[in-house]
Amino acid sequence: MNNIIRRQTHEKIFQMLGILSLCIACLMLVIMLTSIFTKASRAVFSSYISLDIKYQDNESSQMMMRKAIINKIKPKKKRDRRKAYALFSSSGWKDIDAYLRDNATPQNGQVIKVWVLADDEADRYLRDESIADIPENERRLSDQQIGWLKIMKNNHSVDYRFNTTLLTNPDSRHPEQAGLLGGLVGSLLTMLITLAISFPIGVLTATYLEEFANKNKFADLIEININNLAGVPSIIYGLLGLAVFLNFFGLPRSAPLVGGMVLSLMTIPIIVIAARTALRSIPPSIRQAALAMGASPLQTTIHHTLPYAMPGILTGVIVGMSRALGETAPLLMIGMAAFIADVPSSFDDAASALPVQIFLWADSPQSAFEYRTSAAIAILLCFLLMMNATAIWLRQKFEKQW
Repeated sequence: MNNIIRRQTHEKIFQMLGILSLCIACLMLVIMLTSIFTKASRAVFSSYISLDIKYQDNESSQMMMRKAIINKIKPKKKRDRRKAYALFSSSGWKDIDAYLRDNATPQNGQVIKVWVLADDEADRYLRDESIADIPENERRLSDQQIGWLKIMKNNHSVDYRFNTTLLTNPDSRHPEQAGLLGGLVGSLLTMLITLAISFPIGVLTATYLEEFANKNKFADLIEININNLAGVPSIIYGLLGLAVFLNFFGLPRSAPLVGGMVLSLMTIPIIVIAARTALRSIPPSIRQAALAMGASPLQTTIHHTLPYAMPGILTGVIVGMSRALGETAPLLMIGMAAFIADVPSSFDDAASALPVQIFLWADSPQSAFEYRTSAAIAILLCFLLMMNATAIWLRQKFEKQW
C-alpha cells in the first residue's frame, strides 16, 4: 500500500513538473514575441517633416530642399546650417522628385508643400521626447536641434506615415532609408535553388533506398551517414561550400546560386529521412495489389506508392526549406555577409539574404537599426509560420489513415 501511494505521489510530482516546464516555455515565448513585435511596430511608421519648396525649373531637388530647410528653420549662424540639414534624410530630395512626378508640374516660383523623410535620430526624438533628458554629450542631437524639432512638432509640421521603404528599398547605411527588398529577393532566389536541387535528389534517394535497394551492409552504411548528416552543424556545410564551390570550382561569391547549393546540402538529409518515413507508412498491401495486377516495381512506385506518400514527403520538404530559410552561418561562410545595396536580378548576382541582413542590422552601432531588426525578425517569423502551417495543412488534408 505504501508503495502504491509513493508511486502515485511521484507521478503527480512528475506531472506538475511537466506542466511547470510547459508554462515556463510558453511564458518565455510570449515575452520574446512581445519584445520583437513591440519593437517592430516602431519601424512600421516613419516621421516626415513638411517643407515649403519654392519650385525653380533650373534648380535640382537637392538645392530646392536645402533652401526650404533654411527658410523653415532659419539658422542664425552659417555653421548651424549643417545641423539643420542633418534633421532630414539625405534621400529627402527623392520625396520632392516623387511629388513632382505624381502631380502636375508647378509654375516657376510657385511654392509647394512636400513631406520629406526625417533623419533616423530626428525620428527617434519625435517618437520619444525623453531622449532630451539624456546629457547632450551622450546623444547625436544637440539641444539646438531638439529645439527646432519641438517648434516644428508644435506647428504641426510633423507627420507619421506608413514606412513603405522597409519593403521597397534595398539595404542602406542610413537606417531611415534601409529596406528589406534586397534580402527578400536574395532569399527567394536562394530558396528556389535549394528547392530545385534538394527536392528531386532527396525524393529519388529516399525512393531508391526504401523501394529498390538491397538490404545489406552498404545500404545500412548509407542510412547511418544520412542520419548523421541531418545532425551536422550548419556551419560545417558553409565550410564545405567555401572549400568546394568557391575555392575549387570558382563560383561567384555571395551569389544565390552558391547559397542555394550550400543550403541544399543541408536540406537533402532532412528530406530523405522524411520521405523514407512517408514511404514506410504506406501499407504493403498497396504494393502487393499493384504487383498482382501485373505492374512492374517501377510502375508500382510511380503510380501508387509515391502519390500516397506525397503528403508526408511535401511536409518534410517544407520543414527542411523552413529550416534553410532561417539559416545564417552557412551563408556567412560563402560571403553573403557583405553589404550589398542592390537588388539581385539573377542567380549569380551578389546578394544578401533575410537572416544575414538581420545579423548585419543587429550588429550595427546605430540604434535606429534596432527597430528595423525587430521588424525583419517579425517578417521572417511570419514566413516560417506560414511554411509550417502549410506543412500541417498538407498533412491533415491529404494524409490517409490506413
